[in-house]
Amino acid sequence: MVVFVLTYVPSVLLGDGVSIPQFGLGTYELPPNEASSVVQSAIELGYRHIDTASLYANEREVGRAIASSGIKREEFFVTTKLWNSDQPKPREAFERSLDLLSLDYVDLYLIHWPCPPSELYINVWEVLLELKESGRAKSVGVSNFLSEHIDKIKEAGFPLPSVNQIELHPWLQQRELVLSCRNDGIQIESWGPFARFSKDLDAFPELTRPAKQYGKTPAQVILRWHIQKGYVVFPKTVHAERLRQNIDIFDFDLTPDEISGIDSLDAGFRTGPDPSSFRAGLD
Repeated sequence: MVVFVLTYVPSVLLGDGVSIPQFGLGTYELPPNEASSVVQSAIELGYRHIDTASLYANEREVGRAIASSGIKREEFFVTTKLWNSDQPKPREAFERSLDLLSLDYVDLYLIHWPCPPSELYINVWEVLLELKESGRAKSVGVSNFLSEHIDKIKEAGFPLPSVNQIELHPWLQQRELVLSCRNDGIQIESWGPFARFSKDLDAFPELTRPAKQYGKTPAQVILRWHIQKGYVVFPKTVHAERLRQNIDIFDFDLTPDEISGIDSLDAGFRTGPDPSSFRAGLD
């Protein structure tokens, strides 16, 4: 018999009234042959927010894990994303994702990248709003959008995204973009919260000191920092112990000084593509 662990995960309310768990599981680079078992293990540990994308090629496996859990669909929050090459045909791409996930709706559907200088994303955004109106996407948003891209949506007269999912971690805090989104009522989601482990986390006393203080790892301290900053965050891992550690961050609080220490690590260090020029799949 599978024993489920009930872990308290706070939720935040999006601008459109949809409630989203502040913590979840990222599935980027999660191979299809491992995805189902990893997601199943995460569900058993209390994960209910699963973030996937067409690009990740694991939507089918994510859907199978959800279906096999025996847990009611409405207890999950499922996000998927429209890949760049599908921007000319967003409806077909959305239907394909729903079919692969074996779901009647997704909780959040995102435009994965803006792909400038084309402004095709504005037309795509209109389609996403129609999907939301139909109820097949409970909420819609964007990913990797800069303020200039969001401003174009605003200038077109459309309702703004509920979410902007961006690369965000202690070494890339994107403060101006975060402030701009917050002023517009757009929730920030963080991908790559550990900077893809391109940094030696043990080398930073801003992380190791609170880790020692609370009996946690530096990675757990980083995730707690995200939570206390008000971000939605979903680390990815294929390791059972890390799945457990990642969600075990709701029994301690960082002090204001500890948060300020982590804030001081900001160095504009980007590990992913530059949203001002990235166009993979469209060129």
